[in-house]
Amino acid sequence: MSEEEYKQHILSIMERYAKGQASEADMLELDEWYEKFPPYQQYAAGMSAAEKRQSQDRILRNINQQIYKESIPSAHRSERTKGPLYLRNVLAAALILFALSAGTFYYLRESRLQKTEQLAQDLITPGSNKAFLTLADGNRISLTDAADGNIAIQAGVKISKAADGQLIYEVKESDQQSTSDAYNTIETPHGGQYQVRLPDGSTVWLNAASCLKYPVSFGKRERRVQLTGEGYFEVAKDHTRPFIVATEHFPATGGNKGKKGQEIKVLGTHFNVNAYNDEKDLKTTLLEGSVQVTPLKGSSVVLKPGQQAVNDGDIVQITNINTTYATAWKDGYFRFNEKTLEMGMKEVARWYNVNIRYKNPSLRKELLGGTISKYSNIEQLLKKMELTGAFHFTVKGREIVVE
Repeated sequence: MSEEEYKQHILSIMERYAKGQASEADMLELDEWYEKFPPYQQYAAGMSAAEKRQSQDRILRNINQQIYKESIPSAHRSERTKGPLYLRNVLAAALILFALSAGTFYYLRESRLQKTEQLAQDLITPGSNKAFLTLADGNRISLTDAADGNIAIQAGVKISKAADGQLIYEVKESDQQSTSDAYNTIETPHGGQYQVRLPDGSTVWLNAASCLKYPVSFGKRERRVQLTGEGYFEVAKDHTRPFIVATEHFPATGGNKGKKGQEIKVLGTHFNVNAYNDEKDLKTTLLEGSVQVTPLKGSSVVLKPGQQAVNDGDIVQITNINTTYATAWKDGYFRFNEKTLEMGMKEVARWYNVNIRYKNPSLRKELLGGTISKYSNIEQLLKKMELTGAFHFTVKGREIVVE
């Protein structure tokens, strides 16, 4: 058997091993392959046959973990990369890694290997489509676990979950102008996001740690919803019934005295609202059409496309901005331009469901920049953020320490 044929033969055995289909004969061949490396002979001196097998199994498993950690496709990549050819390419990379690292890899102690395996288990993952729907009767449904198809029927409205995860409300034409006191609430946890199509055909994207309350069927005079957190709205046009988004904002340090609120009134348009309680201000960003923002205090303001209204509780300031910065979260990105480290890390904390701790509070004001995919693993994300050279991150469990 030539060297290339032997390599392909070993790859086939490794492929069966990765699938859990390796036979006893396969394992014996792997034993012989391991022992061809002199460092392994020295490392394994004095081990029993059972200890050698356990060590080899752990080493191969660890190699696979490391390769897959860097190579697993994101949710947005093509499914064709997940087939047999992809697996063989990954295993080929593992074989090369094994050969290149044979001189040092086997000297790792058991505690080091166990630590690596534990880190793999505790890997902090990006958020995904997760939400809870509370019906008017108080029934709470996990939309993450609910099967596609019909979820409930109430007040003549059919609620269903689409294959892409979107929650859809369908109202009979005869019921479009009916009134109802029945309300539904959809909540996203930390590490979650969700999309819902409301009874009037409007679509709302909810960011992590957000809540939207809305009637099962909109009334004849208006379409009113309540938002906490962040949402992006594409409102269906209806000149007879304005669409109103009401927000109440209780900054974490202000209590009721620091309460801020506003109403956003539109007829049909696209806009983003940021109303998190751990943020200082309420922000409304307009992409198209026009919106009227009315704060609890002060006078109403009307926005034009490309403008953002910032409500600090006393006044509403209007600025011209790049709207892609405000809606990047919906498109799968963090855009850190013109943001401080504290602002950016709040987004990271919500999306990856982690806690943030600052050893040096002054670092909160460091400026960030750049665009990073929300689907990066946490190590990749933090390394890119560290390129500023102004701070360093340490991950401890589900806590990120900034120093």
